[in-house]
Amino acid sequence: MNVPLLDLKIQYAALRDEIRAAMDRVCDSQHFILGPEVTALEQEVAAYCEANHAVGLSSGTDALLVALMALDVGPGDEVLTSPYSFFATAGVIARLGARPVFADIDPLTFNLDPQAAAAALTPRTKAIIPVHLFGRCADLEAFKDLGESQGIAIVEDAAQAIGARDDKSRSAGSVGLIGCFSFFPSKNLGAFGDAGMVVANDDAVAERMRLLRVHGAKPKYHHRVVGGNFRLDALQAAILRVKLQHLDRWTAGRRSNADLYRRLFLQAGLTDLVTLPEDVPGHIYNQFVLRVPERDRLQAFLAEHHVGTEVYYPGALHLQECFTGLGYRPGDFPNAEAAARDSVAIPIYPELTDAQQEYVVARIGEFYRR
Repeated sequence: MNVPLLDLKIQYAALRDEIRAAMDRVCDSQHFILGPEVTALEQEVAAYCEANHAVGLSSGTDALLVALMALDVGPGDEVLTSPYSFFATAGVIARLGARPVFADIDPLTFNLDPQAAAAALTPRTKAIIPVHLFGRCADLEAFKDLGESQGIAIVEDAAQAIGARDDKSRSAGSVGLIGCFSFFPSKNLGAFGDAGMVVANDDAVAERMRLLRVHGAKPKYHHRVVGGNFRLDALQAAILRVKLQHLDRWTAGRRSNADLYRRLFLQAGLTDLVTLPEDVPGHIYNQFVLRVPERDRLQAFLAEHHVGTEVYYPGALHLQECFTGLGYRPGDFPNAEAAARDSVAIPIYPELTDAQQEYVVARIGEFYRR
């Protein structure tokens, strides 16, 4: 049996006619950059995320970059974030000349630990970026309180978490000053290339981000600030509008698959060896990440048996070569470093069959019983 980590062909086959009609609509209009399709998607995403504003952007990375640019983050500033995330979370901080500052994660949730974050604040901290990793919300209430008490902006990295909710049932991206989303094809809501979005409740912050995405020009050729070309194109917006209508159903499928995995691992007697992600209301399971012994050997064994896996992320950010000058060393953030050593994602996409999930768990059991 073949069980890929993700199979987007199944999703496309079910939506092909809808998506092709949406693409044809854009082609017939010959309006490819921003325009009515992007505006409509922004309105729909803002409503979905329970935010006042949404601004379509060119990628999830650019969403983070524009968010920090809107806050005038630059040289001399520090931005606190997680060392266990995709590189863009810290990379955008460095690109603006600011200093990425890291704090350790909660080993149960993989998310930035609010107490560790509070201890890492300095007078130069301008923003905190909690990451809603793998589709589970970080402790938004704790970060909201921390930001308000210290006068520090909270920028939510919700790249993997559109539709996720916290323990107060608030939508990911809507609690901080700015929420940042990625629509990379592998995300729960994926475009046909790079695309992203920011959401905000503050009118002035939203308007500044709209300005920044078009080189700071308003009106055209009159530049108030130095921005960039961060525009979302109409084809991606039209595709995302089709997919957004199906997102809740796909999320329900992922949650159902997570429930089945739990039953299968329990029945197989593997729960003493394999640590499963904790299930909480609002988790959307962009990934289903296990913590396992002999991670690299298990991954190689599963590959031999045609089971797709992925390691998110094999190197903690504070130990990346480009951040050597920050002065961090192995052992500084033991929870993040342990997660980088022993975590592995297995297939969780909504079209996954029961038989495929049974096969995945059976192969994992076979590996540990050899």
